[in-house]
Amino acid sequence: MSIASPRLPVPRVTRRPIPRIGMACVALLSLLLAGIAAADTRAYRVETVAGGLDHPWSLAFLPDGRMLVTERAGRLRVIERGADGAFALRDAPVDGVPQVLAMGQAGLFDVMVDPGFAQTGLIYLSFAHGTAEANHLRIVRARFDGTRLHDVAPVFTSQPAKRAGQHFGGRMALLADGTLVTAVGDGNLERTDAQRLHTHLGKTIRVHTDGRVPRNNPFVGRAGALPEIYTTGHRNPQAIVRVGDALYSNEHGAKGGDELNAIAAGANYGWPITTDGVDYTGARVTPYRTWPGITAPLTHWTPSIAPSGMAWYDGTLFPAWRGSLFVSALVERSVRRVPMAGGVPGVQDILFAELGERIRDVRSGPDGALYLLTDSASGRVLRVVPAD
Repeated sequence: MSIASPRLPVPRVTRRPIPRIGMACVALLSLLLAGIAAADTRAYRVETVAGGLDHPWSLAFLPDGRMLVTERAGRLRVIERGADGAFALRDAPVDGVPQVLAMGQAGLFDVMVDPGFAQTGLIYLSFAHGTAEANHLRIVRARFDGTRLHDVAPVFTSQPAKRAGQHFGGRMALLADGTLVTAVGDGNLERTDAQRLHTHLGKTIRVHTDGRVPRNNPFVGRAGALPEIYTTGHRNPQAIVRVGDALYSNEHGAKGGDELNAIAAGANYGWPITTDGVDYTGARVTPYRTWPGITAPLTHWTPSIAPSGMAWYDGTLFPAWRGSLFVSALVERSVRRVPMAGGVPGVQDILFAELGERIRDVRSGPDGALYLLTDSASGRVLRVVPAD
């Protein structure tokens, strides 16, 4: 299909010198902003909860205060409080975790605790399943007894199988009606699959927690469409978070064009028809940043920050942070605070850059603290609390 390139008007820019008084105001404003940044840095302290983790990927909280952490290599770990009240990483990984394909970007990804865990003991895991030549994103649910997983059952397996170990997606969230959503990357092979309905690649997916397809999914009954598909046009989703009735996700662009999106059933998010980035070679993926029928991102990051995890903060320890999305970043080695008002992002803060570490995940804890996972072969779980 050939699409004619629209002719866009080129605005004329007139440059005017900044008056000296204006320069003085700019300098004063810079000093004030520097002071605010320093005050923000001093307003919190960062504690190490656990270390020695092999590329930790996701964190979840159990009702009794324990934490579950996934390691990309395929281990599920438990953090609990010792007799002295301090956090401690249990030496032995959880038994019964399904076999995980660990290579490249493939591995054990997200862990999510069922809202009824106190009664059911159910948790959900997402991971790369299969072989290097034929692999899938798989989600399972299982009953956790404190040391082992039982009754492991598949909930979703992406189709078709793909080659190589890139662009899996795998973050999970539960909607208000109890259905499960996840996001699947485009596989980094045939990017136009993100626009094709016969494949799960480049889509968000919605299923019941036992794997059944909801009857009101937007493509149910459409010829040639997989019924699990919820939205289309995604490149490499990294996080998905529900806030009330709103659903937000972030995803990697290529070179630039990382996105924060508001997810709506049946919407098309553009990849590879529209993007604010270019290919890693510098070549254009597409000449279009917008196109009729494409849902534009709420914001994009160009140059790329490489967003990873994401959390909604509404805790009490940091009142100034309430009502914000927190987006962890790998390349920027930071966490972006994105204040939200009426679904619209505000001016962002760059936090925790002083750590100098790739941040894989960020979570809001039940204690009101913010938790971070550092992405390395000796990764850590960090806890952010007020300085005083």
